Amino acid sequence: MIRKVKLLIVFMIIGLMTMADNVEFVMEGPDVISVGEQFRLGFTLNDRGSDLQLPDLSNFDVLMGPSTSQSSSIQIINGKTTQSQSFSYIFVLRAKKEGKFTIRPASIKVGGKTYESNSLNIEVVKGQPQQQQSQGGGQQGGAQQQDDTPTGNISKDNLFVRVAVDKSNVSKGEQILATVKLYISPNVPLNGFDDVKLPSYEGFWTKDIEVPTQVNFTREVFNGRIYQVGILKKTILFPQQVGNIRIDPFEISCLIRQRVRQQQSFFDDFFDNYRVVKAKVISDPVTINVKELPGQPDGFTGAVGNFSFAGALDKTEGKTNEAMTLKLTVSGNGNLNLINPPKIELPQDFESYEPKTSDKTIASENGMSGSVSYEYLFIPRYAGNFTIPAVKFLFFNPNTRQFETKSTEAFTIHVEKGKDDGKTSVVSSYSKEDVRMLGKDIRFIKQNKTVLKQKGSSFYGTFGFYIIYILSIAGFTAFYVINRKKIKENENIVLVKNKRANKVALKRLKDASVFLKNNQQEQFYEAVIKALWGYLSDKLSIPVADLNREKAASALLEKGISQDVVSELMKIIDDCEFARYAPAAFSGTMNEIYDGAAKVMGIFEKLIK
Repeated sequence: MIRKVKLLIVFMIIGLMTMADNVEFVMEGPDVISVGEQFRLGFTLNDRGSDLQLPDLSNFDVLMGPSTSQSSSIQIINGKTTQSQSFSYIFVLRAKKEGKFTIRPASIKVGGKTYESNSLNIEVVKGQPQQQQSQGGGQQGGAQQQDDTPTGNISKDNLFVRVAVDKSNVSKGEQILATVKLYISPNVPLNGFDDVKLPSYEGFWTKDIEVPTQVNFTREVFNGRIYQVGILKKTILFPQQVGNIRIDPFEISCLIRQRVRQQQSFFDDFFDNYRVVKAKVISDPVTINVKELPGQPDGFTGAVGNFSFAGALDKTEGKTNEAMTLKLTVSGNGNLNLINPPKIELPQDFESYEPKTSDKTIASENGMSGSVSYEYLFIPRYAGNFTIPAVKFLFFNPNTRQFETKSTEAFTIHVEKGKDDGKTSVVSSYSKEDVRMLGKDIRFIKQNKTVLKQKGSSFYGTFGFYIIYILSIAGFTAFYVINRKKIKENENIVLVKNKRANKVALKRLKDASVFLKNNQQEQFYEAVIKALWGYLSDKLSIPVADLNREKAASALLEKGISQDVVSELMKIIDDCEFARYAPAAFSGTMNEIYDGAAKVMGIFEKLIK
């Protein structure tokens, strides 16, 4: 029992020490402010503390504080309950003068132990006057301005876009980080974007960096002024040509919400009207000076960056005619996707293939990083001990502005004779290229059976020649007679229409059968009517535009069709019309209509020739 109590006390002490070690005391504040601007300086503690000691704040006026608050949260994950709490201390300060200031860490006591916060760097810039364009910019003729025209009241100092590059003088293949930024004065109310035209980056190989779809604005100082800055696009550029490469301007239309006061009466002074205007902003073009790489050595594969190089064989022992793989890996930071595979020197009796390339790269603000692997497949054809010389990899390092070389070790391979090695002829003195050239020069002996004929003999005048001649004339005569008959039949338009009437009608009824299966009533009745009228038009040689009930009935009677069949046809047409436009007056079914139409057209097909 005493032992269990001791263990419990030890665990409690360890738990308290662990909790004490997890105490976090954080100071938060803005990075950039202007002279005279008020801002919040906050301290957050994840445990209850006492005796908060502030650092030196003599460069700022303390207007209010501390304002304290407490919050707690409970989480239940997989049946395990955890509870956390947070204590906040808020101060309101005001900057006195320009400069860059460092606020030293504050301190607080928790459980008798003193903890310090982090330090904080704040830049204070010259105060800037409030812009009137966002408050009353519409007073001078702005109320009549259309929403789709750029506003003239927003100056370029208050709203602009720029393409920022981390360097403008580089070597060919050296990576550049290009960032498209939108700068807005704090008092310009942005309402959205429209008509974005991204730069094309001609002359560069590009790789985009993922940025949030929702633009997040942060405070930033540019030319001594504070702006709300949003990042629209980040791209890594790799110049592919030498000289001055121009990056085209970036265009974007910003929707700005402006307030317009219309002083028409005494009461209108108390109300404001708002409008949204479109302001088109265009960045300035950027020029990148690209220099050629100095003194490129032999074996340079176009790699520019800082890399490491390694190689490995999948096995060092094998048998003849069995595949082996040499894998070379380039890893680091630079133009990994633009590197040509390194060249390797294989023994003369090895059959090799083009390398397989695979990459695992990531684009970030630090550039293109990751690795690229090259797998070389080769097959030893003969037994023995072979050596693959060390593979060298040359690259240009932009940091040192020099070419550097990395290399692997030499690889030794032991090859034993395989089971099917006897099928391989030993021609070790010839290379693969020599064999290809020999294949163009040597004419091999034909071993298949060849039928020989007597010199000077001819097929002309033989019995077979006359048989083929007679059969050809007979075939041509038969083709001519049949074709002439078909031409005469096609000239008779009535006969042609009559023959294809049944085919067209069945095709239209086939469409109706599809609508019948899908229970599409309106489409079904329309297809049946079209099939009937089209069939009658072709059979009776009457255009559809001139065909009506009276003409159809009289023409059918003249063709010898009985009055009962004609009446049945007219009933089917009436039923279709009723079903489409007056469903309440129709009591039949779609199946009855379909069967009746097929029956009537079958009768017409037999009697009308």
